[in-house]
Amino acid sequence: MAMLHQSSTTERQPSVLIVDDEPQIVDFLQMGFAYEGFSVFAAHTGPEAVQAAAAHKPDIIILDIMLPGFDGIEVTRHIRRVHDTAIIMLTAKDEIDDRVAGLDVGADDYVTKPFAFKELMARVRAVLRRRGNNIGDILTFGGITLDRGTRVVTCDGQPIELTPREFDLLELFLLHPRQVLTRDIILSRVWGYDYFGDDNIIEVYIRHLREKLHDNPPQLLQTVRGIGYSLRG
Repeated sequence: MAMLHQSSTTERQPSVLIVDDEPQIVDFLQMGFAYEGFSVFAAHTGPEAVQAAAAHKPDIIILDIMLPGFDGIEVTRHIRRVHDTAIIMLTAKDEIDDRVAGLDVGADDYVTKPFAFKELMARVRAVLRRRGNNIGDILTFGGITLDRGTRVVTCDGQPIELTPREFDLLELFLLHPRQVLTRDIILSRVWGYDYFGDDNIIEVYIRHLREKLHDNPPQLLQTVRGIGYSLRG
């Protein structure tokens, strides 16, 4: 059984500015980044984006190209005059010219709509890593260490072999230590918002994780009866 120490997930909370004029996309991204441990800011127009970037100095900006006021290309030009903040642009699927224009004015990467949040999050980590910013790459709790960049997991210094789904599940718990995660949250974050299978799958994967972490009887991954699970110690 892993020795339990104080949790330490990241040195500081990373921040993101979401810029999009579609409320449902902003809500979707706000929820996703909040669960990833980010401090989240939002803007809905070109001028708001420039002001918010100056005020909050986020680690990264998720920037839609089509915006009221002025578009994402112009926003990037304004920001690049005074900030070197990482920028990922959101573009329409077939608009190659928009993607090229965005990269030409200083965007670090782009994601085409529609997109999976997991893909966007992987792009965010890759962009920050290229800039020498490994915010949130190393997650720890007790004797567990998870490296999101290399996907290496150790328990008390010993490597643990996890399947991709087991890795994602453990990652979710490490991002939210001591919080009770409901079954709905676990299903949506690990299996996806469009998963309609048997939710007993959660119990199966929790059991696998407990076995691999030598957490028997459960002390790390605790069942909260009638609600969900929590990483505690």
